[in-house]
Amino acid sequence: MIRPLGEKVLVKPTEAKEVKKGGIIIPDTAKEKPQEGEVIAVGKGKKTDDGKVVALDVEVGNKVLFGKYSGTEVKIDNGEYLIMSQDDILGIIE
Repeated sequence: MIRPLGEKVLVKPTEAKEVKKGGIIIPDTAKEKPQEGEVIAVGKGKKTDDGKVVALDVEVGNKVLFGKYSGTEVKIDNGEYLIMSQDDILGIIE
């Protein structure tokens, strides 16, 4: 597994659900990317100018919302993940 550095977060996007409109099945290629996922790993935190480390607001296991084009896609052990900055995360789903 990958351990993100600094303020980076590793997220596993949730699978997009099949969408039907008027009885028409929309193909996978036309579906929007998922904007929800689970935090798999987090970095140690963001360093301030004076060298202190500020802990991240998200934790492993949190369900989060993120921007449509956030992060960098990576494949690990046949799974697809996103590495993104904590700033790309819009909120935690409770």
